[in-house]
Amino acid sequence: MSVAAAAASALPAADREIEARTMRRVFWRLMPFLLFAYLICYIDRVNVGFASLQMNKALGLDPKIYGLGAGIFFIGYFFLEVPSNLALERFGARTWIARIMITWGLISGGMAFIGGSTSFLVMRVLLGAAEAGFFPGVILYLTYWFPAEHRARIVGIFMVGIPAAGLLGSPLSGAILSLDGVLGLGGWQWVFLLEAAPAVLGGVLAFLWLTDRPQQAAWLAPAERDWLGAKLDAERRRQTAISHVSMWQVLGNRYVLTLALIYSGAAGASSALALWQPQILKSFGLTNFETGLVNAIPYGIAAVLMVLWGRRSDRTGERVWHNALPLGWIVIALLCTLFVSQSQLWVMVALLTVVLVGTYACKGPFWALSSEMLGPAAAAAGLAQINALGNLAGFVTNYLLGWIKEETGSFAVSLMPIVVLSAAGMLAVLLIGRGRPRTVAVTA
Repeated sequence: MSVAAAAASALPAADREIEARTMRRVFWRLMPFLLFAYLICYIDRVNVGFASLQMNKALGLDPKIYGLGAGIFFIGYFFLEVPSNLALERFGARTWIARIMITWGLISGGMAFIGGSTSFLVMRVLLGAAEAGFFPGVILYLTYWFPAEHRARIVGIFMVGIPAAGLLGSPLSGAILSLDGVLGLGGWQWVFLLEAAPAVLGGVLAFLWLTDRPQQAAWLAPAERDWLGAKLDAERRRQTAISHVSMWQVLGNRYVLTLALIYSGAAGASSALALWQPQILKSFGLTNFETGLVNAIPYGIAAVLMVLWGRRSDRTGERVWHNALPLGWIVIALLCTLFVSQSQLWVMVALLTVVLVGTYACKGPFWALSSEMLGPAAAAAGLAQINALGNLAGFVTNYLLGWIKEETGSFAVSLMPIVVLSAAGMLAVLLIGRGRPRTVAVTA
């Protein structure tokens, strides 16, 4: 009998029925909006990658300055990540998520009016500061609603917003660039203006739609609220790797720091490709619109496989190898790009697809592993610290990518720092996961 089947057979039929009904209602109430919000979030974070196809020439930005601006987003993000997550706990998720969305939407729209390298760098820092706390805040929020055995699948579904942003945003941004000259604005300016509006509207909707805690969910039946509350309370009483420590102890805890290293491999690859892949593909002689269509292909495949990988992690209860294997795929595929010639567009697309599948497949199992290792007292600061430090790799990889590209003229060579980070993350997750018991698996 499988682990999942054994776990299911141990539950009374009435408990299995109320669990299925409650989780179904919670899922359909929260996940469509959160997925939409993350989709918009990621489009606004990385649409500078498509804007750069016109913006860099219009503003005189060279690869080094563009790489610095692409990565400097994570500096503002880093310093405000933990304070933002603590504010979410204090003020409530719906209020704080609404604030984050409206703020980043306004700043993202303001990117349309930058006039040179200085304003470009300043606005990217401000955008990172505005967006800080959204992702770890939602991961923390999901721990308020979904028991541990559901989280890899749920986080995987939530994080489909990243590849979905590439799948939908790539052709959209490529098409918007064709508005170049309309009302005296460049196509790259229209990219920022049109793609910022949904964030502001979504922020208003967040305040009206989200519910902070299960106890406040009038849309659940009393029996469903009681079951979910009891289930989550029982989980909070379990022994965890990090618990009953101060915030400052959490921030420097060896588990938190190791988890941040693991995440840096996937985060560095994700941000670098999101911001540079359009330029990599256009270097094969594509038009802006063709670049948008081809750029969408790897993201579409990654969006499907990341959900399936997260479901597999939940069904087996296994987290460690579900992180290590995708990081290994990233390393192998990026090393292979060194041997791709300028006549082999589709070989490059295939390799970038493998990288993106690896990048996104491990995200659901990773955040499930992280939330399981943190006690409730450590979750707010710990999840934010992991995300902040892990995403700091985005600053390093984007800056190095621009610098190496300027010096060597090779995109493939410039991707090699990501190989180092991903290999380090793979080794770290195997070390931290030695002897770790599996999570109780689920059947659906």
